[in-house]
Amino acid sequence: MTINEIAALAGVSRATVSRYLNNGYISKEKKERLRIIIEETGYRPASCAQMLRSKKTLCIGVIIPKINSDSIGKMVAGISRKLSESGYQLLLACTNNDEKKELNYLNLFKENNVDGIILLGTIFTEEHREILSMMSVPIVVLAQNIPGCSCIYSDDYHAAFEMGKLLCKKGKNFAMVGVTEKDRAAGLQRKAGFLDALKESGKETKNLPIYVSDFSLESGKKECKKLLSEHPYIDTIFCATDTIAVGALLAAREAGLKVPDDIQIAGIGDNSLGEVSYPPITTVRFFYDEAGYQAANMLLKHIKTPMGPVEEQIQLNFELIERDSTK
Repeated sequence: MTINEIAALAGVSRATVSRYLNNGYISKEKKERLRIIIEETGYRPASCAQMLRSKKTLCIGVIIPKINSDSIGKMVAGISRKLSESGYQLLLACTNNDEKKELNYLNLFKENNVDGIILLGTIFTEEHREILSMMSVPIVVLAQNIPGCSCIYSDDYHAAFEMGKLLCKKGKNFAMVGVTEKDRAAGLQRKAGFLDALKESGKETKNLPIYVSDFSLESGKKECKKLLSEHPYIDTIFCATDTIAVGALLAAREAGLKVPDDIQIAGIGDNSLGEVSYPPITTVRFFYDEAGYQAANMLLKHIKTPMGPVEEQIQLNFELIERDSTK
């Protein structure tokens, strides 16, 4: 099947088919007619010829920190949905939380002429900024608010602040299990929001026990066991993520504590693990699928901007979800 045959079946010119395939303007009626015919015939344009005509690869590089994450999976699903709707392919690179691999993948995508890059959930360094400044294609940062970059991100500070206010209603002795503050969103902003909520409620924060975990359940459990051993009077633990909160739940259970009667536990992220745990975890819901979709939409808009992309930031809302792990 050739482009001329598709044009004949649709009753349009070859140029109209070409505009359709390259996301150019055609009437809604012709667009729908071509969509149906192309789907029925299974027609696929020759990628090399199309790339030469449009000077586009129709490929988007997406860099993620890990593959086994509920939230990242939802964001990638949103990205994939938008790219698929727009005729783009997704090239996925997983760094396993290795900053050097992020830099390597940025260079790899730059050298292989992708049309744009989405960088998800990363710890930014000066090396990152240097590479980004040399990129000739648009980049959107997802899940972090990085000055000077186009970003889609959640309101981590106020999410943690509202969770802190909720915990203050029944809690007396507080602790936190967070992540590294090099992570501006999950580390720095969530810690700041929680501490400010305690201060506003008149709680003492000067000697607040704060432990640092990585993003895994195992590390969360390990740090919470240490916390409960060194501070047995604690009756409220705020965790930077739901996965860490489930680790805290297991540590509390092994210590013979009942949740929430003896100790209340909360997290952030609304992942499936926290929802099916016993008791289910009180959390904050972020709209991850929407975030991914909007990140891809923003990137494609920048790709189509003739004079180059304009820096743009979009902050998404959140929803507090009260479950049985809090009083």
